[in-house]
Amino acid sequence: MGKGVLPDDHPNCVAAARSRALLQADVIVLLGARLNWILHFGFPPRFSANVKIIQVDLCAEELSNNVRAASALLGDIKMVTSQLLETVRSESWRFPSDSQWWATLREKITANAQITKALSLQTTLPMNYYTAFHHISELLPKDCIIVSEGANTMDIGRTMLLNHLPRHRLDAGTFGTMGVGPGFAIAAAVLEQAQRVGQKVVCVEGDSAFGFSGMEAETMCRYKLPIIIIVINNNGIYSGVDPETWKAMEKMGDMTTIAPPVTLLPEARYEQVMSAFGGHGYLVRTVEELRTALQDSLKNTQMPSLLNVLIDPTSDRKQQEFPWLTRSNL
Repeated sequence: MGKGVLPDDHPNCVAAARSRALLQADVIVLLGARLNWILHFGFPPRFSANVKIIQVDLCAEELSNNVRAASALLGDIKMVTSQLLETVRSESWRFPSDSQWWATLREKITANAQITKALSLQTTLPMNYYTAFHHISELLPKDCIIVSEGANTMDIGRTMLLNHLPRHRLDAGTFGTMGVGPGFAIAAAVLEQAQRVGQKVVCVEGDSAFGFSGMEAETMCRYKLPIIIIVINNNGIYSGVDPETWKAMEKMGDMTTIAPPVTLLPEARYEQVMSAFGGHGYLVRTVEELRTALQDSLKNTQMPSLLNVLIDPTSDRKQQEFPWLTRSNL
């Protein structure tokens, strides 16, 4: 939830080398975050067994939770960091930008960027996650509020949809709660409407996540909130099946026992939920349709829009490489 405090395009942001940075860090200053499932509880093999944690938190009960902090600082983040900075600056200490540590991280960032770029520029249809997010990211305003929830949709979107300002991202958060996206988007849009700052609210949903509270489209239309919902539709939770496979399964017998529980109805027409209430619905299959629909929606200041983006049901996250993961450290 701290995305944007340090802009994602800042030269010191190493989100693209997250795994390597976490594993090889010998000291971590933990600000406003908890060592829960999002940060792998602070445990090996994601973290070094010898890492020293300097934890800053407002809640005493969170200090040394899961991993004992080498230094636990109870207090408001702004006040504590101000005090830390005073000390660091008084000693004129600065970590060298040409160190081997930085070279290692930048090497990994470059390698990951190349893999992501190759996936993003694929022209096969249906699109994959990276192609869809690449073109969405190119068109989104830098100051937009990004709401996101889902499985792969949220995980991949966290790396592909950049935040440039603090408090401009809302997602399923610590508890991974599905169904919060439309409500978050409505709250953000009402606040934006009251402040009249002209920021767009863009809600990026997995198809399963949208199913939890998709009828909030009626609320958006009722109050004429120009929210843009983008449903990344892969026909299931993590993965689904294509229409042909679904038809083949239907011929095999009772779908309640045959269809995998993570599958959803292929190519469900979610955009019609929005158009049913007077909003704008777009069925998107190609890059051209995606860009046109999103550009039209960004221009609309009167009513909400929903882009139903059909992607390959077998699309997945890029392969995760963990050369450090061996039997000895499992």
